[in-house]
Amino acid sequence: MSLVPMAIICMLSNILLLLPELKTNFLSEGHVTREATWATGLWASGFLVLLGARASIRSSGTRGCCAFRRQMLCQVLNSTGCLVAAGGCCLVSVTGLIQGPLCLYNTTTGPIWGVPLRPLHDCQSSYLYNATLWSGVCLQPRAVVQWNVVLFSVMGGASGLQTVLCAANVLNSVLGLMLGRGLHANKVSPVSV
Repeated sequence: MSLVPMAIICMLSNILLLLPELKTNFLSEGHVTREATWATGLWASGFLVLLGARASIRSSGTRGCCAFRRQMLCQVLNSTGCLVAAGGCCLVSVTGLIQGPLCLYNTTTGPIWGVPLRPLHDCQSSYLYNATLWSGVCLQPRAVVQWNVVLFSVMGGASGLQTVLCAANVLNSVLGLMLGRGLHANKVSPVSV
């Protein structure tokens, strides 16, 4: 159940990344960060994780030995798919955060659209550690650096947490598949005084 709110957070973050200044003209003109246009928050950590969570919730009420093993196998497959999708979204989010936003910025030849804060190979520090660059480099969209930093961080954090939860569910399902319901047969009765 905890995957559902995180999937919604990823979907909303990705939608907002596609709409800097909450305007559609940047998206329609192709002036949106490349990693945001891949929409991994929508389809990977959003839609695919929601499908996997729904399948896990629906299959939890099965009865019988064979039904339990089939449920665990389905859980392994669903959780593995969710793990790959959420992990991919997390990697894309971190890449988008490191690369910096696409924006209109000044050069010696005039203003151009590009990624001015992209890390250089010979430079060790990133724009993430120098907040003075955040407001002075990009002319349009306004505050796009803060917009991307916050939204890619939220999406990366949520999809990273989804990845951890899905990995734990894969492990749990594999153990359930191998061990079966045998561990549930041992019941502890309360001690009478």
